[in-house]
Amino acid sequence: MRPGDADDGVYRPILRPRRGELSALHHLDAAAARLVMPIVELGSQDRLPQLIKQVPPRTTAVGVDLGAVPDPAGSLVSPPLDLAEELAELGVAMLPVLRAYDSSRRLSEHGLAARMHLMRAVLRLQPHLDVRNSAEATATTSRLLTGAGLDPERVDLLIDLAETACAAHAYRIEERARQVLRWARTMPWRSVTVAAGAMPPNLDDLPADEPVTVGRLDAQVWARLKEPGVGYADYGVTSPVRRNGVNHRQLPTLRYTTERDWWIYRWARRGGRSDDRCHDLCRTLVGSPHWPAEGARFSWGDAEIARRARSARGGGSPASWIAWSTSHHIAHVLHSLTPEPSASFSRPSKPRRRP
Repeated sequence: MRPGDADDGVYRPILRPRRGELSALHHLDAAAARLVMPIVELGSQDRLPQLIKQVPPRTTAVGVDLGAVPDPAGSLVSPPLDLAEELAELGVAMLPVLRAYDSSRRLSEHGLAARMHLMRAVLRLQPHLDVRNSAEATATTSRLLTGAGLDPERVDLLIDLAETACAAHAYRIEERARQVLRWARTMPWRSVTVAAGAMPPNLDDLPADEPVTVGRLDAQVWARLKEPGVGYADYGVTSPVRRNGVNHRQLPTLRYTTERDWWIYRWARRGGRSDDRCHDLCRTLVGSPHWPAEGARFSWGDAEIARRARSARGGGSPASWIAWSTSHHIAHVLHSLTPEPSASFSRPSKPRRRP
C-alpha cells in the first residue's frame, strides 16, 4: 500500500492469547484471512508459540503486544526477538506493537523483530493515557519511531480508545478520536485504525436462560466518526478491562454479534449436563430473528452452533463458546465493512482525492 493511504481494508481485532480466539482465526477461509490482522496481547506467563502450534492462525501476520511483559534489564533475554524467532519457525510473521512506555532497549528490539519479518510494526496509542495534546503525540510517536528505526510509512497507527463504558462516555471518546485523527493526518502512516471495546468485563450479573442485549457502543462510535480512510478495530467479543485471576460461573455462554448489539445467551436451564444446556441454548439462537439468513454458512462458528442445535452431543467448553462467538463476530465485522472507495489520509502538502 502506498504511504499516506490510511485504510488498508484490514480488520484488526485485539485478542487474548487463548485457544478460543486462535481457533476462530484457524478456521478463517483464505479470503477472510487476508482481511484480518489480529493483535494479540501477551502477559508474562502466556506462551503464544505453543498455542500457535496447536491452532495456527490463517492470517498473513499477527501483531504481538508485549506491553504487559517486563523488560528484563541487564539480561540477555529479548522477549521481542525470541518470540519473533519462534514464530518465524512456525511460519507466522510477527508485527511488533510499539507502546508509549516502551524503553529504549525494548524499542530497539521491536525494530530488529520487525526487520526479521515484514519490516512493519504497529504503533498502539491510547490517547487517554499516553498523550494530552497534538504536540505531545508528535513527540511521543517520534521517540517510538526513532527508537525502533522505522519510518511511519511502514507503521500501522492504532488509536486505541479502550473501554466505552456507557453512551455518555462513548460520545466523549468520539470527540477525543476526532482530535487524534486530525493530528494523525500530519504524518504518512501506512494505515490508521480506531479501536474501542464495549463488552462488560463480567457477565455474571446478566439474567440467565433468556437472550439479553449489550450495546456495541464501540462500533457505534466508529460509525459516527464518518472519517474517510479510517480502519476498524475492536476487542472482539471480550472486554478491554482484563480481570486476571477472577473466576466466573462457567455457564454455557454465547456472545452473538449483530449490527448494534451483542446478544448474550447464558444458559442454566435443564439443570443437567452442559451438553443439554448448550443444545437448548443453540436451538434458541438458531430460531431467533437475529440468526443470519445464510445460517450455518455465515461462519465456522455459526456452523458449530447449528450443529449443536441439531444434537445434544458435544456441548463444548468455555474455549469453544468463545471460539464460536469470535468466529461469528469476525465474519459479521467483515460483512459490515463493505468495501467502498475511500478518501486517503494524505500529507497536507499533497492532498489526493478519489472520485
